[in-house]
Amino acid sequence: MLYAVFMSAVLPPSPKPEQPVGEPELLQLESVEDEPCLRADAARNRARLLDAAARLIAQHGAAGVTMEAVAAEAAVGKGTVFRRFGDRTGLLTALLDHSERKFQAAFLAGPPPLGPGAPPVERLRAFGCAMLRRSVDELDLQLAAEPSPDRRFSAPALRVLHGHVVLLLRMAVPDADCELLAHTLMAQLNPALIHHLTKQCGMPLERLEANWADLVARVTCIEPPR
Repeated sequence: MLYAVFMSAVLPPSPKPEQPVGEPELLQLESVEDEPCLRADAARNRARLLDAAARLIAQHGAAGVTMEAVAAEAAVGKGTVFRRFGDRTGLLTALLDHSERKFQAAFLAGPPPLGPGAPPVERLRAFGCAMLRRSVDELDLQLAAEPSPDRRFSAPALRVLHGHVVLLLRMAVPDADCELLAHTLMAQLNPALIHHLTKQCGMPLERLEANWADLVARVTCIEPPR
């Protein structure tokens, strides 16, 4: 069973290498779908607003998403958008929430090699490649909603991703400083770097995926399958 961790929750300290480690808990960035008082029409309006925002991003990029534009696209009053999401940052966070839930469910409980059931190194390779593909697909949105510098490494969603990489590293290379090594690996998956490499340097996604597999192999001393 997967349990939700809310924005205000404090994640437990990382276990020591000799302690049993389990999968990180599923993070839930927003709990609005679980609010018992949320009326069916309000839920439908929320879904319609998110669909409208997603269409605007697909057409114009994240820069084209304003509260006014979303209201016009969804054919509702501007006040409805503000009441539902608070501000533009809240709207972008809600858009990322759905993607984050799906991704976390995939690496915590989905089929291998991304999910449980595969060796840790195979899961680590699959995790990075899935992160790269996801970032390329929603790059504008991830960049627009990226946490400020003081929250970049403490935002709950990022802590869950980092904790998952730490877990896999502890199983694959238990003698390493897995906390710091996980930060080193996660740096390769930063949306700003992916934007620079794909948009400014013209690198194809396949090259980034191959580099991730090579990096994991060098860190774990386990060669990827040919």
